[in-house]
This record gives sequence, C-alpha cells and structure tokens, in this order.
Amino acid sequence: MEKREFQGKLDARGRKFALVVSRFNDLLSRQLLSGALDCLERHSAEAADVYWVAGAYEIPAVARKLAATGRFDGIVAVGAVIRGDTPHNEYINAEVAKGLAKVYFESGVPVTFGVITADTLEQALERAGTKSGNKGWTAALAAIEMTDLNASLK
Repeated sequence: MEKREFQGKLDARGRKFALVVSRFNDLLSRQLLSGALDCLERHSAEAADVYWVAGAYEIPAVARKLAATGRFDGIVAVGAVIRGDTPHNEYINAEVAKGLAKVYFESGVPVTFGVITADTLEQALERAGTKSGNKGWTAALAAIEMTDLNASLK
C-alpha cells in the first residue's frame, strides 16, 4: 500500500488575509487582533485587511461577503463572547461557529475561528494572551496552514 500525507506549510508569503473583528468586548478583541496580525506578519503575509463589526453574531455575514470577493486567501474571525446571567452566549457561540463553517464550506476560502467562548472575563483574558496563549495568533496560524493546503488541492 502506498501512503501519502499532505499538510499545509506555515508560510504566508504572497497570501492576503481578511480579519473580521468584533467590537463588543473591545479590550479582548484588540488583544486577539494584535496576536493575529503578529502571526501573519511573522509568517510573511502579503496583506491583512481588518474589518470591524458590532459583535460576534455579525462576523459570519461579513466573512461571507469577503469570501465572495475572491480577494482573500483566508479569513480570520476574532472576538470574545462571555457567559452572562442568561444562556444568550450559547446561542451566539453556536450561530457564529455554524455560520463560519458554512462560509468555509460554501466558498472554499479557509475561515478560522478565533472567537473566545469563555465563562468568565478571567478565562477570556487568559485566552487573549496571558496564561493560555493568544487565540487570535492560533486562528491566524491555522488560516496560514489551511490556505497553503487548499492551494495544493487545486
């Protein structure tokens, strides 16, 4: 049996990315954006355009429009949704995740999920660059890898 493996390279040279950022929980979103931009710069991305939206719920709609333009090799979604007194956060988180997956499946443009879903502000801060790394960085790195893998599948 012949076995072959395929994996995207962590090289963003010549690639253009869109970052869709939630303004809600601004402090966290800015930290995530900073991590994502740092990752893209360190991996030599050609361009990174930042699009601000009101909240996490609006991210998939803008990601869909950006994917349809054909201008971007990958899309990175960042923001933070923190549990409150009601289950509202669960509905938001589920719809954002489903919406972003749908954009990826329908457009073929890699869309990565850098939206923190946390129970507390402390947990969210940890995931935005303190104890648990920066999920914006992680999402950007995944976008780099997937854009390269996608290009090799054409």
